[in-house]
Amino acid sequence: MSYAICAALVIFLTAYALIISERVHRTVVALFGAMLMVLCGVITQDEAVAHIDFNTLALLIGMMIQVLILKETGVFRFLSIWAAQKVKGNPVALLVALSTLVLSCSALLDNVTTVLLTVPITFSLTRQLGISAKPFVIAQIFASNIGGTCTMIGDPPNIMIASAVEELDFMAFIRNLTLPCIISYALTLGILVLLFRRDLRGNEQNRRRILAMSTKGLIRSPRMLRKCLFTLLLTIALFCMHGQIPGWTLESGTIAVTGASLLMLLTMPSRTQVLEKVFSHVEWTTIFFFIGLFVLVGGLEVNGVIKWLAAQAMVLTGGDPTATTATVLGLSAVMSAFVDNIPFVATMIPLIKDMGAMGCTDLEPLWWALSFGACLGGNGTVIGASANVVALALARKEGLVVSFFGYMKLAFPLMLLSVLIAWVYLWLAFL
Repeated sequence: MSYAICAALVIFLTAYALIISERVHRTVVALFGAMLMVLCGVITQDEAVAHIDFNTLALLIGMMIQVLILKETGVFRFLSIWAAQKVKGNPVALLVALSTLVLSCSALLDNVTTVLLTVPITFSLTRQLGISAKPFVIAQIFASNIGGTCTMIGDPPNIMIASAVEELDFMAFIRNLTLPCIISYALTLGILVLLFRRDLRGNEQNRRRILAMSTKGLIRSPRMLRKCLFTLLLTIALFCMHGQIPGWTLESGTIAVTGASLLMLLTMPSRTQVLEKVFSHVEWTTIFFFIGLFVLVGGLEVNGVIKWLAAQAMVLTGGDPTATTATVLGLSAVMSAFVDNIPFVATMIPLIKDMGAMGCTDLEPLWWALSFGACLGGNGTVIGASANVVALALARKEGLVVSFFGYMKLAFPLMLLSVLIAWVYLWLAFL
């Protein structure tokens, strides 16, 4: 084993252990680990920069800015009271309604965008009802990742697979992914309601107070709200068009930053104080955590560690279709729970194509196994998916701290249940 591989593994595993221990802030660990990768010669500076996914960072920053400006209008408080009144202050009904909204939106939008919009509403609602926001945030994390699995545009791994395999079109993803995801979502939500039943008991006095509240005057600036909604709907429309128009080259990050720039131009062209307030509330610690994480994973990828692991898993199956599909699904789920799924999927795509060249006639179940594993596996840990990191960072700002092991103890078994449902579907449909 070469020096570079040994150093990459030591730095990555040490950084990961420190992140799990939570004794040092994860952003500090990720950035210092990334710098060690460069300083120790594991990855060059140019390679490190090349492995930073600026499209994801731009998407996060652009949507954070839009949501923060939207928050200034008072619409989140209005929606929180209106929604609570519609379900008559019933916490379980509210949990189901918000989670289903997240599931639906994540199928058509980026799941990070969805949690950016819904988590602030969630905290406002739970404060009004006097209940814990924890079950709501966790349910929305699961809903965002399961919803993102349903369609071709819901999650980056699906976009990558669709780009690599021409015969897998938009409707093919819906036909093969949606039903298992809906079953998985229903079972997951039912289990979460059961586990958190004590936290979902509303206070009758709080319910009556909420039902008596008036929503008039909660929208502080209707004119700004109209501009925000116009820009947000325009951004969403461009997201939906992405990948559907031949020759379309704009990535989601460009679209998000364009929408944010347009909204700032329309609402605050000369309001320096408001602009500085908006930028000061962007989750910069989350942004820099992702930068460090991209470089850490890049150190493994450049030195062939991820590719070696994937290749070894393929060798173990001996070419058997059932064993290969199960291995791709299981390996994708476990790997995506602990490292970013984008470089892993990028590594697996050529390996699956090579299997076709070696005589494997039916690759379709392998593509769906890769999609299910990479997307659903993100639910397994705090850092398994971008939506998890963003949602829990927003929660931390509101005073709700969910530890790495606390989340994993609950989420990892539920993630395995989702993967098991996907396996049953693949076995019945293809094997």
